[in-house]
Amino acid sequence: MIDYANLQQDFSELSDFLIALGDKKRQAIIIRLLEEENCAGLQVTSLLEATNLSRPAISHHLKILKEAKIVNFRQEGTKNYYYLDHEQTEIKKLQSFLTKVIHIMNERDHS
Repeated sequence: MIDYANLQQDFSELSDFLIALGDKKRQAIIIRLLEEENCAGLQVTSLLEATNLSRPAISHHLKILKEAKIVNFRQEGTKNYYYLDHEQTEIKKLQSFLTKVIHIMNERDHS
């Protein structure tokens, strides 16, 4: 039997992550960070061209991405370097949720 309450809880726990992913400027930041081959991270100034945003606006979007556990950062002196969170916990939660949904949909197709 399918536990829809548990599925709803999973969905609810992913809402901030999904909201963070839904913004086109944040998507541009994620893509730019993915393009960085050495994974050492990028400073806000390196994200200006990719987003066409001001420094404060980029910082705001990075804060949302950090809160959603998509982006992390490291400090070197006074400089912050942003990179995609290597833990990928939220991505794995989304993957698990979607696997459950696909399983339910496939069961119905074969009923």
